[in-house]
Amino acid sequence: MRITMVGTGYVGLVTGACLSNMGNSVTCLDIDQHKIDLLNNGISPIFEPGLDTLIERNAKANRLHFTTNKTEAYQSAEAIFICVGTPSDDQGNADLSYVLQCARDIGAAIEQSDDATEKIVIVKSTVPVGTNAKVKAAIQQQTSKKFHMASNPEFLKEGAAINDFNIPDRVVLGVENKQTGDRLREIYEPFVRQGNPIFIMDIPSAEMVKYASNAMLATKISFINEIASLCESYNADIDEVRRGMCSDQRIGNRFLYPGLGYGGSCFPKDVLACIGMGIQSEMPTQLLASVHKVNSEQRCRFIKKIDEHFNGNLQGLHFAVWGLAFKPGTDDMREAPSITIIQHLLENGATVTAHDPVAIKTTQKVLADSIKYSESPYETTQNADALIICTEWSDFRNPDFDHLKENLKSPVIFDGRNLYRPQSMEEYGFTYYSVGRPTAGANSNQPDNCTSHA
Repeated sequence: MRITMVGTGYVGLVTGACLSNMGNSVTCLDIDQHKIDLLNNGISPIFEPGLDTLIERNAKANRLHFTTNKTEAYQSAEAIFICVGTPSDDQGNADLSYVLQCARDIGAAIEQSDDATEKIVIVKSTVPVGTNAKVKAAIQQQTSKKFHMASNPEFLKEGAAINDFNIPDRVVLGVENKQTGDRLREIYEPFVRQGNPIFIMDIPSAEMVKYASNAMLATKISFINEIASLCESYNADIDEVRRGMCSDQRIGNRFLYPGLGYGGSCFPKDVLACIGMGIQSEMPTQLLASVHKVNSEQRCRFIKKIDEHFNGNLQGLHFAVWGLAFKPGTDDMREAPSITIIQHLLENGATVTAHDPVAIKTTQKVLADSIKYSESPYETTQNADALIICTEWSDFRNPDFDHLKENLKSPVIFDGRNLYRPQSMEEYGFTYYSVGRPTAGANSNQPDNCTSHA
């Protein structure tokens, strides 16, 4: 099938590369000429394991193309996937201007095209319920020719996006009619040979599936972090509590790890969007409002541990930070907890040297030269007053603790990802703060004196 992907971010680029790998002819369209130039030279503008190889293989096979030419990309396509950004404000309202501009451009291209094929326009961007209807109306303002709408929410985890696309838990398709569903099923059937389902439903339900899924996962993260705070208050160990709780098959153990809270491009935005939809429909989402509040305060609780250890005076101190990206396997800094923590340190007179295996360049776009960067985790800790761990990269799981202790001015670690056993850290001679486990000085309950920047 001839397919056009609109947008070359995580969703558009991964989806386009994987679809081309199944023999489809895919054109990736973007208005950013620099991105297109990089892609035409075999360079991915984003970090995603395995994506470079996939792009190179299919570009050489002449199945994957990159362009800024809207008319050419739209008129030649049988199916057009809209994968542009939908940033949200603090109230959760999604900015649909990019999506609706795509719709107008698509409508104009359909009107000018001599191709008699009835195109399918698929909204893959995460959008509020009702957006497909707005996209359809915007296209119809530009053309009277027949086309079909569909919703196809994405469920890709950054760092594992290619595997998630190639072996999906499920494929969700919202369609207007059986013909559209059948055509889209043909695209996705090669990816579900292992028996996982393709759900074909109405468009509003498909739009809601993505929000409901991410809201549920975010709820699990906020839940376990709230339980972790209770554990600290009552001198319980969240690791033991989690083991006992998650052995119940009704609960399971996925997304129930305490830490610094969720970040990235999906969970924060989608939870806020659900809250916003609830306000607009006069059906307040009280649970999700609490999920968002707990997540925001989780970083403040962690910051309070740092403040209290140093008696509220960070002036002149130097900190090492391991991990900058919001999660391992990506260079994405959107809503990353590390930003909130680092900004608090800087605002209170401290200095920072940070290390991340892949996210230094993207961090520089956010923090510029306000901190120092190191290519080596051990070099990062040289003469630091403490080490702060923000991302659970595998590189950090088994360090040379003797070397680490020699580098630090004082053997203090604030671990926001619970990478190490407290008993082992005590044996090594470290003062070790983690999340939800008994540790000296980790009895704070209220997130005071902290401003969240993320």
